[in-house]
Amino acid sequence: MAAFEDQLIKINKQLLSKGYKLTSQREATVRVLLEYEQDHLSAEEVFMLVREVQPDIGLATVYRTLELLAELHIVEKMNFGDGVARFDLRSDESAHMHHHLICTVCGRLKEIKEDWLGELELRLAREYGFQVTDHRLEFTGTYASCQREGCKRANKAVS
Repeated sequence: MAAFEDQLIKINKQLLSKGYKLTSQREATVRVLLEYEQDHLSAEEVFMLVREVQPDIGLATVYRTLELLAELHIVEKMNFGDGVARFDLRSDESAHMHHHLICTVCGRLKEIKEDWLGELELRLAREYGFQVTDHRLEFTGTYASCQREGCKRANKAVS
């Protein structure tokens, strides 16, 4: 739980450094994102979970909070091919967003925390004079278990 609170304090500092306050609505939204970090929630899912602790919050407030957090690079707004914008917390462990494996059969999502593109970034700088400030890598395909008939998760939404 200490790591959870440490992350909340860090996010509060990021907001304050840009002139924003961690209002109770923003805090509730951030807490949901921290608690459900592995779930890649949509704005509507975040809203439903925030409403459990802040029943008077509006969907527009949650949308504005998520957009602000994305603008400040606290979260990354992503689309995994299902037409739904999802929000993923950025990590302190890497300068860049982590990567994802996305199964096109069942929608299962796996995060890859290692940054595999460091050498490529150096090469881009060296050969093209291009300084990469961020990147995101998504692999789409199918898991071996989904290539066989009877995938229990087949045609499920991305979680």
